Amino acid sequence: MARPLALTLGEPAGIGPDIAIAAWLRRHELSLPAFYLLGDEALIARRAKSLGADIRIAGVVGSEQAEAVFADALPIVETGVVATAEPGRPDESSAPAALTSIRLAVADVIAGRASAVVTNPIAKSVLYRTGFRHPGHTEFLAELASANGRLPQPVMMLWSPTLAVVPVTIHLSLREALAQLTSELIVSTVRIVAAELKSHFGVSRPRIAIAGLNPHAGEDGSLGHEERTIVAPAIKELRSENIDARGPLPADTMFHAAARETYDCAVCMYHDQALIPIKTLAFDEAVNVTLGLPFIRTSPDHGTAFDIAGTGKANPASLIAALRLASRMAAA
Repeated sequence: MARPLALTLGEPAGIGPDIAIAAWLRRHELSLPAFYLLGDEALIARRAKSLGADIRIAGVVGSEQAEAVFADALPIVETGVVATAEPGRPDESSAPAALTSIRLAVADVIAGRASAVVTNPIAKSVLYRTGFRHPGHTEFLAELASANGRLPQPVMMLWSPTLAVVPVTIHLSLREALAQLTSELIVSTVRIVAAELKSHFGVSRPRIAIAGLNPHAGEDGSLGHEERTIVAPAIKELRSENIDARGPLPADTMFHAAARETYDCAVCMYHDQALIPIKTLAFDEAVNVTLGLPFIRTSPDHGTAFDIAGTGKANPASLIAALRLASRMAAA
């Protein structure tokens, strides 16, 4: 029997508790894989009551117990951090509650107690006020996965049945992204994408479409030189390694239906170049996947939505998709 998924609490004042409860309530209807939530049982009980959710909660001490009770109760592994935040109002408990949940979930997967980590949304602004130094989840997970002082290269993929995209540079200002973009970074990113499409997504020969940086992919040098000096040399190197990479392609013509049929993943040069098209085409079903780690991690592709936390309006579709994808990747 497959090990359950470890689901993190996320920002306790956000919609993470709401969508965790909503997903569990649909477990039979959707045949969801077993999961357990790492968090504060009292917080989940309060949130369920405010949502009017008919839910049974079971405190468990490990993944085996979680799997045994999942059909009848939402399993919660206590993190030891009391979360006092009310819906929409983060407080001093928010950051320690969110970060401890992530650390323990990663530890469970590395130790073999869970098959994958699924993370609920965090509020980076809340974490920054407590000294959190990472740009986001992706970089924090890389630190937790480090071994012998060596950090893995985390690669952020946004996946949906409609489109999969990867930004080469992630949580950086546009100015910083341009400064950090190199042929070497493109090559190392695409190597990871191609390898994981084979190992975890069942794509025997991944087709990678690579965007240019400038409008119209530089218009043959008249709108910028980066396509010639950075992107094209990277593609040449990748093709020499028998990776099916093509480009640089104009980003404004890469994402219509006919174009999407010609590749398995679009690799883009900066954050919004990748995320705008997938959030436009597949907002409710897109899943954030971190590639390049020694464990599987997925996440809903949305934020904490403080304005609707505790109201019952939060849509669990992206979390449900993240749970299903994590289970599929673990099985592969």
